Formats: sequence, C-alpha cells, structure tokens
Amino acid sequence: MDIEQSLNARIVVSRNICHGKPRIAGTRIMVYQILDLLAAGKTIAEITTDYFPDITAEDVLACIEYA
Repeated sequence: MDIEQSLNARIVVSRNICHGKPRIAGTRIMVYQILDLLAAGKTIAEITTDYFPDITAEDVLACIEYA
C-alpha cells in the first residue's frame, strides 16, 4: 500500500509515484521541474500556459515555498 504524504498544501510525496520525488498534488509534475524552469528565467505565466497548463500559479508558488 502506498501512502501519500503532504509536504505543504499542494506538494505531496508518494513512494510509488515519480520515484518518491516531491510533486504537485494530483499530477506527475515534480517540484524540481518547476524550479528548473524558474531558474532558466521562465515566468509563472509561461510555466502555467506554455509548459504545464494543468497547474495554477498557486501550484508554482507552492513549489517555491517548498524549496
């Protein structure tokens, strides 16, 4: 049985999903993917429209908060 652990309001870890890496709840989008895009100079709007349209600005901010 796999238990999902919440790390903050929108970030979770589940041992059997994404190799246990922190991800946005309800997705397979890992926190490091969002942080890499931010480090590359992408804006929140670009991330949520061009790269991952299924997430919100609040999800991106949760990744920053987690980091």
